[in-house]
Amino acid sequence: MWLILAIIGYFVLALVVILDKLIVSKSAQKPIVYTFYSTIFMFGALLALPFVGWGLLHGVDWLWAIGSGVAFGLALWLLYLGVKEGETSHISPFNGAIFTAGIFLLANLILGEKLTNVQMAGTVVLGFACLLLSFERSQKHRGIHIGFLWAGISGLLFAFSHVAAKELYIVYPFWTAFIWTRATTGLVGLFCLLFPSVWQALRHHTKAKSYARKHAGLIIISDKILSVVAVILIQYAYATGTVTVVGAIGGLQYVFMFVMVYLLTKFLPRIFKEYFTKRELTIEIIATILVVIGSAFFVL
Repeated sequence: MWLILAIIGYFVLALVVILDKLIVSKSAQKPIVYTFYSTIFMFGALLALPFVGWGLLHGVDWLWAIGSGVAFGLALWLLYLGVKEGETSHISPFNGAIFTAGIFLLANLILGEKLTNVQMAGTVVLGFACLLLSFERSQKHRGIHIGFLWAGISGLLFAFSHVAAKELYIVYPFWTAFIWTRATTGLVGLFCLLFPSVWQALRHHTKAKSYARKHAGLIIISDKILSVVAVILIQYAYATGTVTVVGAIGGLQYVFMFVMVYLLTKFLPRIFKEYFTKRELTIEIIATILVVIGSAFFVL
């Protein structure tokens, strides 16, 4: 069951990543401003406490919760910086490749998780596929650029966030651990208030010019709802499954995302468009096949 939930969660997350790119790049939203909107509302998770029980953490577990939440928020910020700089169909897979490697190492060191030889092979294949998907040759860039640095650090922070959350899922009921690891992400939203651009965004509204600007409110609301759904599904998969396996099959997210980006570019370029070369398409098709093969290793 957790495997199916993870796959559905990654499909929804692929939609979220595309909407994030649309908002950050097309609607004049600065990454720090969008990070504020993406994290400050995480405090809303506390509203669920009366319905699922007033579960509290104990001792050092608060540090795990704060570390997980803050790392997640900072990872979002750095990923938005990377997406702002490059193509989302390349930056996000690179982020995923680093995340796959990071979560494998951290889960082994912190949680003591061990993979079978077949699962380890699947992890390697998925990591390689993500690196292939990250090959960027666009109108702005040729190869590695600063956006990949932000995406790489972001991947490591995401890995730590999920492993720290798993540490709590082992000890506490799902909703108790979930609420505190998500609510503490709101601390990053408070940090964002130190930036003048955030205050300016709260006081002023940019005049609508592009499609994304005209529909910014609807897009952001849709994005946040889908984001919550994706996070709950994936976090539940982490809580009930093996954290390394759930992290590794995240490569499916980039398959879903690549297909969506290509179809939008081909049929709805006014709304969303990315630059593709024939060589790039060939590489990404090969990488997509590798993702399918690598993911299959985890269900054998």
